[in-house]
Amino acid sequence: MAKFQLLLPKMGESVAEATIVKWVKKPGDTVEADDTIAEIATDKVDSEIPSPVSGKLVEILFNEDDVVEVGKVIAIIEIEGEETAVETPQQPAPQQEASPAAEQPVQTPVQEQESYSIPGTDQLAQREVQAAPSISSSVRFYSPLVRNIAVAEGITNEELDSIPGTGADGRLTKDDLMAYLENRATSGNQQVQQPRAAQPQPVPQPVAKPVYTSPVGTASTSGNEEIIEMDRMRKLIADHMVMSKQVSPHVSSFVEADVTNLVMWRDKIKNSFEQREKEKITFTPIFVEAVVKAIKDFPLINVSVKNSQIIRKKDINISMATALPSGNLITPVIKNADQLNLAGLTRAVNDLANRARNNKLSPDDIKDGTFTITNIGTFGNIMGTPIINQPQVAILAIGAIKKKPAVIETPQGDMIAIRQMMYLSLSYDHRVVDGMLGGSFLKRIADYLENWDVKREE
Repeated sequence: MAKFQLLLPKMGESVAEATIVKWVKKPGDTVEADDTIAEIATDKVDSEIPSPVSGKLVEILFNEDDVVEVGKVIAIIEIEGEETAVETPQQPAPQQEASPAAEQPVQTPVQEQESYSIPGTDQLAQREVQAAPSISSSVRFYSPLVRNIAVAEGITNEELDSIPGTGADGRLTKDDLMAYLENRATSGNQQVQQPRAAQPQPVPQPVAKPVYTSPVGTASTSGNEEIIEMDRMRKLIADHMVMSKQVSPHVSSFVEADVTNLVMWRDKIKNSFEQREKEKITFTPIFVEAVVKAIKDFPLINVSVKNSQIIRKKDINISMATALPSGNLITPVIKNADQLNLAGLTRAVNDLANRARNNKLSPDDIKDGTFTITNIGTFGNIMGTPIINQPQVAILAIGAIKKKPAVIETPQGDMIAIRQMMYLSLSYDHRVVDGMLGGSFLKRIADYLENWDVKREE
């Protein structure tokens, strides 16, 4: 029998490692091609590893919660074939003439800049910091995320070496580092209160920044409380939201739109549309189309900020906030939305939403977004003030469509009628988007929705 080496696949340009969350198959299990072998999690998205072959799982090389580098062999599958054959798909060919520096990458300081990325959605906020040098005094491995947090918090290499780790082989995890920072801040406050004689030679310590993570679970003393530890994704979302508020001065504008014609049009065409396109048309792709048109009219909404530079995006990639069954949130991205017609937008929206809810998104599905839409009307909310999805500069919240009495101007005079009304709210970064731009852009979206052509064929 031949042995097939299952590698941890590449999951995106910026993803170098993943955590094995769960082994779906156990040693001795029979597997078919495309069966899920393991569930994994990265800083950006959760995913599954399917088996590319049929056979028998004979060995797993990592435990659950282990952090594994992309390209590493994680399991051995026995398949039909000669006994001595060993399959190694996607294994990079070794260099014939490796330099001494290449043989010992741990001892070479990292000079390039790395991004401290807090995922969940596509372009989650990126704090560019100079990567910490690899530890030259030991062979202890630190993930890029741990190194970047250490640099951001002012932790030296020697101090990092001294922190005990709970990961595989004593590896230092993000949770270990966060717990250390929290304890260091607490102990630092206590030391300030000690007499100066107790510290004859105080060593200056960098001041720890606030760490926004869930506290370690402890037993309830009163019996009237339940302590729930945040899961990995919720911690990342929490960090991202706090960071966004710290980075951008948020301003919100609101408009109310009469979408009666739009509602009537959708009710009229939704059955024929589904028969023709094999897709159900919701309001979301219609909103996306209106947003894309408005971005073309006001391109300075489709930007990001880096230091004192405004980076204008030529691509229009719409991130759509999607609620997961776990209660968490993710923002898959409709790439080049301006190049899709309404049928194409409908297919993209339905596909991304379905794959998000079934944990089938790849890291590339949530990257490179330039503007975000969140449909809070799905939950019956009429308006909201969403937090900007960094490094974007604006996010649109779409409220529920409600029947309301409204004043209609006619040639014969004003009259009151029952109309389908909704609120739209835009949160924007006041560093680069002022009230005129933000308000005009929001009003333009409402105009496109209010002036919907009821005779439209598409």
